[in-house]
Amino acid sequence: MRRGSDILIQFGQRVRQLRKEAGHSQEGFAAKCGLDRTYVGGIERGERNVALRNIEVMARTLGVSLSELMEGL
Repeated sequence: MRRGSDILIQFGQRVRQLRKEAGHSQEGFAAKCGLDRTYVGGIERGERNVALRNIEVMARTLGVSLSELMEGL
């Protein structure tokens, strides 16, 4: 079984990967999501345990489904 922090790091890496592929800067992505840039930075570094509502907003902003966002985790 994976430790809880591992999934946070993996999720953050996945968000960063999709954000970059979509051509968003961290600041621009955060603004489109209605989130603070430092909060998004914390997510990408695996420091934040993200609320499900925010995960949905990020997926929508990236133009992917929740299952696509979670792919490989």
